Amino acid sequence: QIQLVESGGGSVQTGGSLRLSCSASGNTYNANYMAWFRQAPGKEREGVAGISSSGAPTFHADSVKGRFTISQGNAKNTVVLQMNSLKPEDTAMYYCAAAFGIATLDVRDRVYYNYWGQGTQVTVSS
Repeated sequence: QIQLVESGGGSVQTGGSLRLSCSASGNTYNANYMAWFRQAPGKEREGVAGISSSGAPTFHADSVKGRFTISQGNAKNTVVLQMNSLKPEDTAMYYCAAAFGIATLDVRDRVYYNYWGQGTQVTVSS
């Protein structure tokens, strides 16, 4: 069992930055991949960025490339999502997820993730 706790959400204006952090505890050795997903009202949950336990490979959704960066945090079992140049369309609930045994080609698909955090709200105003 893995527990995931997100932090760092909030409200910013267009062009601002936020840094999300996800801390994993429990049987973390089971997880080989961690990712951030987001879900806006009335929309499906979509993959934003992900990173393997070894630090590579990573993925970033086309909509956030060049603006968001996922990395492993300084603290053990922590993943960070640095979000720059935020846009109103980035407004959503952001969820941290962890998977074990996931194939590289499946990392963008939420159905392959075994554990989820409670989410942290990101709101970008124009």
